[in-house]
Amino acid sequence: MAKWYMNSTPHLKISGSFNAAAKDAAVDVLTDQSCTVEVSDLYAIKFKATATAEDITGDVKNADHFRYAEETKLAWEEEKLCADITEEQRKLTQADLIIFQFPMYWFTVPAIMKGWIDRVLTLGYAYTPEKRYSQGLFKDKKAMLSFTTGSQESMFSADGINGDMNVTLWPLQNGILHYCGFQVLAPQIFWAPSHVPSEARITMLTGWRTRLHGVLEEKPLSFTPSDCFDGEKGFQLKPEVHEKHAAKEYGLTVGIHLGKALPPNNQMKAGV
Repeated sequence: MAKWYMNSTPHLKISGSFNAAAKDAAVDVLTDQSCTVEVSDLYAIKFKATATAEDITGDVKNADHFRYAEETKLAWEEEKLCADITEEQRKLTQADLIIFQFPMYWFTVPAIMKGWIDRVLTLGYAYTPEKRYSQGLFKDKKAMLSFTTGSQESMFSADGINGDMNVTLWPLQNGILHYCGFQVLAPQIFWAPSHVPSEARITMLTGWRTRLHGVLEEKPLSFTPSDCFDGEKGFQLKPEVHEKHAAKEYGLTVGIHLGKALPPNNQMKAGV
């Protein structure tokens, strides 16, 4: 039997929290499917959130003009990244599926998770100028966001006060996950669990467990392939692609919308 790996990267570990319960459900269901599961609890391990020169063991190449991306690329090549980064990269390298479990803070991930992204997804290891988006280094891996909100679903609609959740998710799912090549699965969103009865929270977790039984076979979200852009002209969409979609009602994606209406649920459901 093929063995699957999952690195469930950071979640807010507070005893009794909904995020902890969602993490536990994922570990249970995937383990029952003969997956090997590793969990990184960033709060428990006191993961350093700030990207600094301390992430490199030994001397940096240019201390007078320190550039984090370039210096950590060299450190990765020379195996001089600090231990907490290399340990997370080990987990990520082995993983076929990565689940990011977190409470949404200020329309994005908590600071400690952003620090994980900044420090672990280093230049050279996670992406290069030549290998990104649909040609990215992690194109054989799947990733998904699983998170709680503080606001109810209606507030994250196209006419809600928080705006369209598809727009909120674009920087995370396209600008980070897809940028590194991941096949991005539709997000698992737990809408305002702190504001609903306990029975509703149980229903949420039951739905999550049901989804997890088939998550490894899910189709990923749709993104515009890299070869649709002309690298010699500032990576603009090629004219023939523009022409092909000129008469269509919706843009290609939330971000590459061609001045048209945004395709509904482009960042929420596969196949749209």
